[in-house]
Amino acid sequence: MNKETLLQELNAPEKEIRLEALRGLRAMLDAGEIEEPGRTADTNNHVHTTYSFSPYSPAAAVYYAYMSGLCTVGIVDHDSISGAREFIEAGEIMGITTTIGCEVRVSFADTSFKGRTLNNPDEPAVAYIALHGLPHNKIGEMDGLLSQIRAKRNERNKKQVEKLNEIMKPYGLALDFETDVEPLSMARDGGSITERHILFGLTKKLIEKYGRGEKLIRFLENDMGIALKPNVKKMLEDTEFFAYEYDVLNVLKSELVPRFFIAQGEDSFPVKKVVDYARALGVIPTYCYLGDVAESPTGDKKAQKFEDEYLDDLFLYVKELGFEALSYMPSRNTMEQLARVMDKCRELDFFEISGEDINQPRQSFICMKQRDDAFKHLSDNTWALVGHENAATLDPSESIYSDKMKREYPQLKDRVAHFKEIGIRYKK
Repeated sequence: MNKETLLQELNAPEKEIRLEALRGLRAMLDAGEIEEPGRTADTNNHVHTTYSFSPYSPAAAVYYAYMSGLCTVGIVDHDSISGAREFIEAGEIMGITTTIGCEVRVSFADTSFKGRTLNNPDEPAVAYIALHGLPHNKIGEMDGLLSQIRAKRNERNKKQVEKLNEIMKPYGLALDFETDVEPLSMARDGGSITERHILFGLTKKLIEKYGRGEKLIRFLENDMGIALKPNVKKMLEDTEFFAYEYDVLNVLKSELVPRFFIAQGEDSFPVKKVVDYARALGVIPTYCYLGDVAESPTGDKKAQKFEDEYLDDLFLYVKELGFEALSYMPSRNTMEQLARVMDKCRELDFFEISGEDINQPRQSFICMKQRDDAFKHLSDNTWALVGHENAATLDPSESIYSDKMKREYPQLKDRVAHFKEIGIRYKK
């Protein structure tokens, strides 16, 4: 089987076909038929797969992470941990170290932050948090909570499809949740359905009706009144791009999500409930810092103010709730913002986890900014995360924030050094 066929099969519907394709690609690398990538010290702990929304299955995400030169890669899907076992196996096949976790939306509505915008552009008082370093023997228990969230989320999704249909009715377009949206997801295998899936369904309808290129651009600009920036318009003119649908989806996401999004969904569980559940499983509850942004790196978010105005109070509060870590993306924020966040992490003893939010084909798995000296510690922390995940799998009392470990290593820097040593032993 040739390389192109194997690459296509990385995203096959069946897990075993995906993994068999990966084994084929690994064999081609070993035989010298595919050039081995240069290995780097780069890490990325926040890669989405088709189990939430992404152009990459777990096997494909691991392959492209390896080929980009990463030395570790972490799966973090929205409301789903169902791709984790495939991700771990794929890492074994390719020879790249993996970590597993998930991302969920939680409600701060019963806190002093009610009504405030945190790190979620669509819904005040609801925040995205990551649950990193899940012990491998706790995947089923983690899914016990996530399956409840997915069920609630789909109730909201169906209502959102109805609301979007009202918006698109004048243009003769309508979606059916069961036939146009759900099949685009991995819901059949424990994956989640997101607003992006809804818009992906609409994207397919638009391309079916208007084709790619000029006619579609005219519809978006003239009929829907969407102002396309020159760089975005150029992307939509590139009708041969292999992931053209993602470029269209990004335009729709920025313009339409605020119009069809239904806030206050019951799928956003209270933050304290989720943090306590996660800690009981040995996961690292992590607040995801977004920060005020002037321009979105991926072009799918508008300039907006987030947590910066009340960052001190927020960080202190999430620490009191039981959060043990903070994550941020060096490429997203200014050095002034990042310096402030890192200072707060040292002040409050937050474990720092970095991860570029990968869910689109134009994104690089490598964060070049993370190579700056100011962020060198994030690589050490990633290996400590690897060490935590594997140690906690063997013994829950050996997690990085367990009472036992905190007694043995009261200083976070010493605990990180200890778990980094463990993590390096699992280096592929």
